[in-house]
Amino acid sequence: DVRARMFMTQDEAIEAYNEAPEWLQKLCDAFADGVNYYLHSNPQVKPKLLTRFEPWMPMYFSEGSIGGDIERVSTSKIKAFYENEKISNLSDPSLFELAEPKGSNGFAISGERTASGNAMLLINPHTSFYFRGEVHMVSEEGLNAYGAVTWGQFFVYQGFNENTGWMHTSTYVDVIDEYIEEVKKLDDGYVYQYGNEERPVEYFEETFKYKSGNDVSEKSIPIYRTHHGPVTHSIDGKWVSTALMWEPKKALEQSFVRTKMKNHGEFREMMNIRTNSSNNTVFADSEGNIAYYHGNFVPKRNEQFDFTEPVNGSNPETDWMGLHPVEECIQILNPSTGWIQNCNSTPFTAAGDQSPKAEDYPKYMSINRENFRGVNAIRLLNQSAELTLESLIELAYNPYLAGFEKVIPGLIEAFDDNQDKYPSLKEPIEVLRQWNLTTSTESVGMSLAHFYGMELLQNAVRPGDLTGMASFNYFGTDFPPRDRLSHFKNSVDKLQNDFGTWNTPWGEINRFQRLSGAIGAPFDDNQPSIAIGQTTGRWGALAAYGMRSKQQTKKIYGTRGNSFVAVVEFGEKVTAKSLLAGGQSGDENSPHFNDQAQRYADADFKDILFYKEDVTLGAKRTYRPGGK
Repeated sequence: DVRARMFMTQDEAIEAYNEAPEWLQKLCDAFADGVNYYLHSNPQVKPKLLTRFEPWMPMYFSEGSIGGDIERVSTSKIKAFYENEKISNLSDPSLFELAEPKGSNGFAISGERTASGNAMLLINPHTSFYFRGEVHMVSEEGLNAYGAVTWGQFFVYQGFNENTGWMHTSTYVDVIDEYIEEVKKLDDGYVYQYGNEERPVEYFEETFKYKSGNDVSEKSIPIYRTHHGPVTHSIDGKWVSTALMWEPKKALEQSFVRTKMKNHGEFREMMNIRTNSSNNTVFADSEGNIAYYHGNFVPKRNEQFDFTEPVNGSNPETDWMGLHPVEECIQILNPSTGWIQNCNSTPFTAAGDQSPKAEDYPKYMSINRENFRGVNAIRLLNQSAELTLESLIELAYNPYLAGFEKVIPGLIEAFDDNQDKYPSLKEPIEVLRQWNLTTSTESVGMSLAHFYGMELLQNAVRPGDLTGMASFNYFGTDFPPRDRLSHFKNSVDKLQNDFGTWNTPWGEINRFQRLSGAIGAPFDDNQPSIAIGQTTGRWGALAAYGMRSKQQTKKIYGTRGNSFVAVVEFGEKVTAKSLLAGGQSGDENSPHFNDQAQRYADADFKDILFYKEDVTLGAKRTYRPGGK
């Protein structure tokens, strides 16, 4: 709450709502009315905090997306600065490699590679389960959009209408910068140096309500801002302000009008709003166009400064200089390869040899870093032809794991040179020798590889300058052979201890279970669950399935990865199929709480009923607010 109000107070959110176009105000009103009416009509639902929703609240979707920008500002550092504490207990950066990778896959396929000659789109966000609901939104003012929404949004975030489809992946564009300020205390407040002038530091207090036991208390917190942004922390005793995009009216406008675009020309014009700050966009339409936009909100900067590190805020040369127009940003339109992919990897391989070139763009527009998912996607798309929705699904669920291409051969080589010292590893090594680097419920090789990979990431020492793919590949190439074998023995022992034998198929370990609709729901090895053949995206799995690290169970229960997934084909009429983790309802008593679980495990996509006549024929129940 403190972090959010540093960038926009409640009064400023209300002001943003009041200044919004009338059509956007009406949408915000409808959002609040709908939630409030639901709470009024369902008194058994007890909100944990908010008991009444207000139309200005959607303004806090700062970039019209999922809050990805502001979440990168450390709350621990904010607390330390405003409470004059030393920064402690911050997350160890090395632990980020252990967390289930965040991100998404987006593929756009031109008619050259499809059986029908129509463009196709894969929508494959890798998110927390159950928070990306599947919806179909239709109005009498031209809206007819299908796809996924995120917590409290009133627009389809990743989806399609009859003529256009859009898939967002997390971007590598630098959209957040830190400025070290030269601050001086005066009798009546603070000033900061900016060029030859001293500017007053903006100061205000915000009052927060919080629960202490059963009582509600209040606390006032001072907040400071410079023209760069709020002061969020300090470095070596110097104040640091954080600059990021905060254009709530424009961001909400862009997010909603995006869902009504009829072709690429309209979509490209919409991108000129330039407030989609945390996402890349993979696009396809009924005219056969496919496109890719790497980011959308891209501040212009002086390239002589390194904006990957905090810069000197007193130097006006470090200020943002407006935004790059869309035509200056990294983008692809109708490449001759016939495909576009982004798996949170570099944009400079997004269309194979027809990709943009890194040297043509400022470094702050993207880091040039590939990942194992991207490697596999490029290989598969280069081989693709005559694709249908069914074969696109098969491609998107390809079980090959490029992450083990060097790690497993390197382990086998180490054993072959030292097998007399590790006789107990002979049988599991032979399983890996025969393993084809693919994941499935029946695969013992997958079990061995996963536990070995996790053992390496958690406990093996590697050079600190290695990151990403190079970091993991190091374990199969330059890691000492004796260390490879000792860590493999640890992983074999863990499998033996946890499951009674190392010879355990992956599906007996990797499971889907939904026992509760609560956030942070529990898991229980003694309760029913379903075998899952997919695995974590860190090994290069396109169809990602991973767990949070807090689980105390021996089996692995997925909590994020493939959540809502759709494949879409555009033509005279749009056709699509989709899949959802578990079920649409969070109510444990609902028949739709877990009714898609087996479908999810089997990658058995359902047909999307898009047109009104099909929806009417398939309807089990109709409902009008205020009716029964």
